Amino acid sequence: MEFVVEGGAGGLFVRDLGEGPPVLLLHGWPDTGALYDGVVERLVAAGRRTLAPDLRGCGRSAKPTELERYAMAELVADVVVIIEAAGAGPVTLVGHDWGAALAWVVATYRPDLVDSLVAVSVGHPSAFRSGGFAQLRRSWYTLLFQFEGLGEAVLRQDDYAVLRRYFVHPRAEEVIAELERDNQISTHLLWYRANLPPDAFVRPVPVLEPVAVPVTGVWSSADLALTEGQMRESGRYCARGFTYHRLEGVGHWVPLEAPDALAALILAGT
Repeated sequence: MEFVVEGGAGGLFVRDLGEGPPVLLLHGWPDTGALYDGVVERLVAAGRRTLAPDLRGCGRSAKPTELERYAMAELVADVVVIIEAAGAGPVTLVGHDWGAALAWVVATYRPDLVDSLVAVSVGHPSAFRSGGFAQLRRSWYTLLFQFEGLGEAVLRQDDYAVLRRYFVHPRAEEVIAELERDNQISTHLLWYRANLPPDAFVRPVPVLEPVAVPVTGVWSSADLALTEGQMRESGRYCARGFTYHRLEGVGHWVPLEAPDALAALILAGT
């Protein structure tokens, strides 16, 4: 089943499969809800309802071009609308990459809609921003993404070499084709431009309320973009408990590279 719900910037496309306790899966850059196809298959077989939206600016969802439409408060509102329209709350909330950053904020400020949180790759915003030089070094590409035209040119250079050979995306061909459709190469990057400005790593660490739901943090040892420290340190900001899992030999794209392991961790927390 598929449905479209009206968010603050237009339609949000959602894949809705299975029956049972609901799991909402939030993707990051440069993906769509299809990132979770393998995980969804396993969760549905285990008796879970899965909701996998294309988030704002991505896939079949609305793609506003104004920078301010990608502020975190607007992205959180989209998640709230999806949960309410599906009649699904409270949900097990799962996020990878930017989807994890968004999921942390949703769980912090709308714990009434979240039973538990599974954060994959990206730790709590305060832990990420206090990751120091080690994390800054791994986040080099985010500085290039800030500049309109330059970020797009860096991605397209040498037939998307950054995505193919540096990040080694397992679905590179599909993702590149999607990015070249409907200006998504730019609307995806608005997530970075609105929420991770160039001076982000030297600003004071953001102060958020403690996360009031149980949290599972997942980090993979071959992730080139995120350090282990920023995920481990996330437990400091979790008032209802934090369980850490390290996946050995798995790269950044955990939902694609280790769907069995990720599905098992999600099921363990539902």
